[in-house]
Amino acid sequence: MKKFNSFKDLLVWQKSMNLTVAAYSSIKKLPQIENFGLISQMQRSVVSVPSNIAEGYGRNQTRDFIRFLQISMGSLYELQTQMEICYRQAYIKKKEYDNFDHDSVEIAKMLSALIRKLKESL
Repeated sequence: MKKFNSFKDLLVWQKSMNLTVAAYSSIKKLPQIENFGLISQMQRSVVSVPSNIAEGYGRNQTRDFIRFLQISMGSLYELQTQMEICYRQAYIKKKEYDNFDHDSVEIAKMLSALIRKLKESL
């Protein structure tokens, strides 16, 4: 299954870590009223993306890895929705939202391709 020494070698994990850092920068700008709503949910979603890639990789089973990549994809879609809410509420600017959207779509495509490739190897 593994062709990498570590999950950290996976480009999709690296890009999702970069997205996590960028999302945290956006999250810091949200109003305090969102502390127990949007902020909390966004933090869980964004951390879940690279975390599930890493956890699935560590399971040493292709089927498990696929399942965790799918969970990561779900978390990414949650985050995309939450960032759009932030944009629509004018918590973040269009350029920031557009950059996030571009990067998250790229990660979604990478996750889909990796899932497809792993399924073909079963």
